[in-house]
Amino acid sequence: MKTRILKNPRVTEKASAVFEQNVYTFDVASSANKSEIKKAIFTLYKVKPVKVNVLPVPKKEIVSRGIKGVKQGGKKALVYLKKGDKIDLV
Repeated sequence: MKTRILKNPRVTEKASAVFEQNVYTFDVASSANKSEIKKAIFTLYKVKPVKVNVLPVPKKEIVSRGIKGVKQGGKKALVYLKKGDKIDLV
């Protein structure tokens, strides 16, 4: 069975800063590769990405209410689109 490639859009200050340059940021499955991400973007949003960068998100140790824990890492993808294209994330 095929796993879900795109988990959700990543909404952060950095992601919002590059939003004006037609770059969208998504959390993706840790097993996903660039070609699978391109296909998933095309099937969901009907736009063809120019380029996809895949970056690792490191694990992070946290303390919540005095209890130590770990935020699991994963992967994120930066999806570059042509000047006229756009993705409606709402």
